[in-house]
Amino acid sequence: MHPLAKGFLYLALFSLLHYGYELTGLSFLRPICGVNESVFEHLKMGFFAYGFLSCIEYFLAKERERGQSFFFSRLTSNLFIPWILFLLWYTGQAIWGKNNSWIGELAWAFTVTVLAGTFGSIMEHEVAKKSFPSATRLVFLFLWGASLFLFVRFTYHPPAIDLFALP
Repeated sequence: MHPLAKGFLYLALFSLLHYGYELTGLSFLRPICGVNESVFEHLKMGFFAYGFLSCIEYFLAKERERGQSFFFSRLTSNLFIPWILFLLWYTGQAIWGKNNSWIGELAWAFTVTVLAGTFGSIMEHEVAKKSFPSATRLVFLFLWGASLFLFVRFTYHPPAIDLFALP
């Protein structure tokens, strides 16, 4: 998939997860959808949106593209996506300060989300070309699993730190 196309599809899935729980109230969506406007919830939505997009991409990919490098490259990008979102969002804050216009903030949010999906796609294409030792693969798999666990666990039991506070 072209990186920019993946960026826009990522924005669409992220948006569905952003409003999925709020619009439906279905409790089984809480672990994957945003339940409030905290930074943590946005990182969680980003993680799950990219994971779902990678699963969709897997089923659309040709059989020869579905090897071990496909899985590992998507897992790696999925692991980094929340931090790409964080870095892009707060780079804007550091340069321009807080945006006081809801239109400006929404435009920046869309831009950051599309860029994060695009950057993740670029990263996964490069990772797919490389060979990583088993130990590295296990470390990334462990970190991905820890991320999955924490995103779900902290949905229900958030610690009392700023990352989980409402803005």
